[in-house]
Amino acid sequence: MRNVVGIDAGGTLTKLAYTDHTNNLQYKIFPSNDFSLVKEWIEENPQIEEIGLTGGRTEQLLSVLKTMKSIQYIVEFEATIKGVKYLLNKEGHNVENSIITNIGTGTSIHYMQGNEHMRVGGTGVGGGTLTGLSSIMTGISDYNDIIEKSQLGSRESIDLFVKDIFQGMEAPIEGHLTASNFGKVSILKDIKHSTNDLLSTIQALVGEVISTLSIQYAEQKNTEHIIYIGSTLKDNLHLTNVIGNYTKLKKRQPIFLSDCGFSGAIGALLNKVNK
Repeated sequence: MRNVVGIDAGGTLTKLAYTDHTNNLQYKIFPSNDFSLVKEWIEENPQIEEIGLTGGRTEQLLSVLKTMKSIQYIVEFEATIKGVKYLLNKEGHNVENSIITNIGTGTSIHYMQGNEHMRVGGTGVGGGTLTGLSSIMTGISDYNDIIEKSQLGSRESIDLFVKDIFQGMEAPIEGHLTASNFGKVSILKDIKHSTNDLLSTIQALVGEVISTLSIQYAEQKNTEHIIYIGSTLKDNLHLTNVIGNYTKLKKRQPIFLSDCGFSGAIGALLNKVNK
C-alpha cells in the first residue's frame, strides 16, 4: 500500500490518506483552492505510483495532476462508505444499519444497511456555514480560531430556550432545548454580545440543524445509530457535544469516528489497493 495515495478533493479541503513504512495510515490536508500544493507533495514523494481519487473537485484536481500517475476515480459516496466501514471495523463498532451524516462544506446524509447504501437527504448547513457566518458576524474565518473561541462562549443571552418561554410554568418538553436560534437577540436589545458568545451560538445552530435532520432520517429508517463524519468535526469538541447530546436526547446513538474527516480519502485508497 506504500505506493498508493487516496485523495478526496472536497469543496473546501483536499484530504490525502496513505500508509507509512510501518503500514500505518497517515493523513495530509491541503486547501482546495490551491491544487498545486497537492501536486508538489506527490512530486516530493516519488514512491507514490498510484492515486485513488474522489470528491466534487476531482476534475479540477485532474487538470493539475494531468497524467503524472496511474489515477483511478471512485464516486464520492462509494468512497465515503468504504472509508466508514473500514473505520467502524478498526474501532470495533458492530453496526449493521445506520444513518451516516457527512459534515463537510455542506452536509450529506446517507442510510447504510449491510453492503447497501443510499443518499436520503442533506442540507446546505455545514462547515461552510460555520466559517461563513462566523466571518460575517465576528470577522473571524480561521477554523481553529472559531472552535477555540466558541468553547469559551455562552449562548444564554442569544438563543431563546424553552425554559425562557415557560417561565414560572412546567415546560412540556426539556427546558434547555432551543426554542429559537438567536431568538433572544431581538428581545434583549441593549446587550452587547461577545465574539466568543456569537461563535458558540453559531456552532450550536449548525449542530442542531444537522442533528435534527439526521434524527428524522434515523426515525424514518428505524435505525438506532447515527454515524457523524466530516472535517468540520475535527478537534471541534463544542460542535461534537451539541450534536451528541441532542442525538442522545432523542434516543439515538451517536458515533464519532476517529479520523472521520478522511473517510473519502481512505475509501479512495482502499478502492485503488483492492483493484
